[in-house]
Amino acid sequence: MAIPIPIIDGVMNLGNALIERLWPNPAEADKAKLELMRMHQEGELQKLTSSASIVLAEAQSEHWLTANWRPLTMMVFTVIIANNYIIYPYLSLFWTDAPVLELPQVMWDTFKIGLGGYVVGRSGEKMVKLWKA
Repeated sequence: MAIPIPIIDGVMNLGNALIERLWPNPAEADKAKLELMRMHQEGELQKLTSSASIVLAEAQSEHWLTANWRPLTMMVFTVIIANNYIIYPYLSLFWTDAPVLELPQVMWDTFKIGLGGYVVGRSGEKMVKLWKA
């Protein structure tokens, strides 16, 4: 899926504006802008924008499962973590065979990436609203 150039330009403009606000040191800001430009030139921004548009299309889908599979997956991970670190310690005091659910490292990594994506996405939405105002 080709990303229209105005979208990439908008991402670049937003990125530069954020860098200017978040990096008070001009040398560090210039270094961050060069990294953003490198990402743009190597097509990384287009890949990120494309991935974001896929997630957005899924979230706006009319089909319930398509729109909610990512949040449901995150909820399953949350339930497993809550079981292992909140419920299980208390149950094990009274029940020696209380269930512990395995959570392999790859699932932890997926959970961290997903949680980070939600946090960054919400922060980005708020920044865009402020920036437009």
